[in-house]
Amino acid sequence: MALIVLVVTNCSSDKNREKDNPLVGNGGIAMGGVLRVNEVECFRTLQPIAINEMNSYHISTQVYEGLVRYNQADLSIIPAIARSWETSPDLTEYTFHIRSGVRYHDDACFKDNFGREVNASDVLYCFENLCSKNKNNTQFDVTFKDRVVGANEFYEESKSGKVRTFGGITVLDDSTIKIRLIQPDANFLNILAMPGCYIYPKEADQKYGSQMRAKCVGTGPFYIFHLKEGEDIMMKRNRNYWGVDKQGNKLPYLDGVKWSFIQDKKEEVMEFRRGKIDMIYNIPVEMFHEIFGDMNKRKQELQFDIYSSPALSTQYYGFNLQTNPFFSIKEIRQAFNLAIDRQKISDYTLKGEGRPAEYGIIPFTEVFEKNGYDYKSLNGFKYNPDSAKKLLAAVGYPMGKGLPDFTLEINSGGGERNIMVALAIQKMLKENIGVNLNMSVVSWSEHVENVQAGKSDFYRYAWVSDYADPE
Repeated sequence: MALIVLVVTNCSSDKNREKDNPLVGNGGIAMGGVLRVNEVECFRTLQPIAINEMNSYHISTQVYEGLVRYNQADLSIIPAIARSWETSPDLTEYTFHIRSGVRYHDDACFKDNFGREVNASDVLYCFENLCSKNKNNTQFDVTFKDRVVGANEFYEESKSGKVRTFGGITVLDDSTIKIRLIQPDANFLNILAMPGCYIYPKEADQKYGSQMRAKCVGTGPFYIFHLKEGEDIMMKRNRNYWGVDKQGNKLPYLDGVKWSFIQDKKEEVMEFRRGKIDMIYNIPVEMFHEIFGDMNKRKQELQFDIYSSPALSTQYYGFNLQTNPFFSIKEIRQAFNLAIDRQKISDYTLKGEGRPAEYGIIPFTEVFEKNGYDYKSLNGFKYNPDSAKKLLAAVGYPMGKGLPDFTLEINSGGGERNIMVALAIQKMLKENIGVNLNMSVVSWSEHVENVQAGKSDFYRYAWVSDYADPE
């Protein structure tokens, strides 16, 4: 898929500019203003160990930080809460040095409401939470599991509630912490940049508990000043933020970020045209001509830029083999795959804004191929309706006779793209193998809940890269 972003050249709300944030900083850097952005679905949770979808990630990454973070220019790993680190000669030990002067946001969880300085024990506390059994913990499996010494054992012991010791993590002093790996891992620093490894204070976790899904206390460049779920979030500049740019300007440049949750993509575009939103991304295919044809005429008036780049993600449909006995039959699943013309969907339904997933779940990129990832060795399902018919006939369902109607669940939001693709697949399955497919469209939060709870037996989902590596 391609990611297309429209960005207004000048940020808004000069009248809301903070007095201590000048209009122009050192080196001519523009300062102040409030950036207004929109998410077409409301976030599910902002609790670090529970974040597993993009809406929550977009918001939380402005509030929280980990030991390391990504350089937005090239996705390389750079220091964050950790100012530096060393690795052992065998590459299994990482020693991190905590940056001095990094403070948590001011919050009622602290004495006198003033945020204190981060220390190494905070890092240990957060990583112990990451490796503890919790119904909201979705990050353990993709972070420390099978990577960090003692993580698996710590997780298993957490189920009993007894006191545990995390053998793979050692606090050497207030500003130094050591992490030992089971074996060398080239992506461990990438792992530490993931939401599950964000750092937050013990005081907030103990005071707010599950309320941390919407109550955030971090060290990031912004703090949440106002949050009304489903309507808006207002973030304000963290005046105590540690970051400074090369010219000596205190970061962040902005006075704030305002998030809205307009679910209808056409309404979102209209708000952009009216100057009420400064940036929109993931432009719906069906609106390309309307948006770009009209906006290019108004470009001087609106002052906006267009950015387009490949998105490292794969959209897919999943089968639940446990809840639907027909999907437990391999030949039926294979027939579905062979009956779908992915190239046609890419060319005509998506109008070129996507390409067939022919080489497995990880989308093809030249960079990965040059670095040794052998895409060509992965043989996906090519469009072959004749083979699909033979497979169904072989298991007793010629042209779908004897099969029940199936229901495909897809999520709303992001325009009509999901529905357009689903309609194309519905038609192909009917014409090629006689399968009747109904559709159910639900909100994103309900969709995630249904999929994770096993309530949906056929569903749309997506894989989005956590970091830039085919792993």
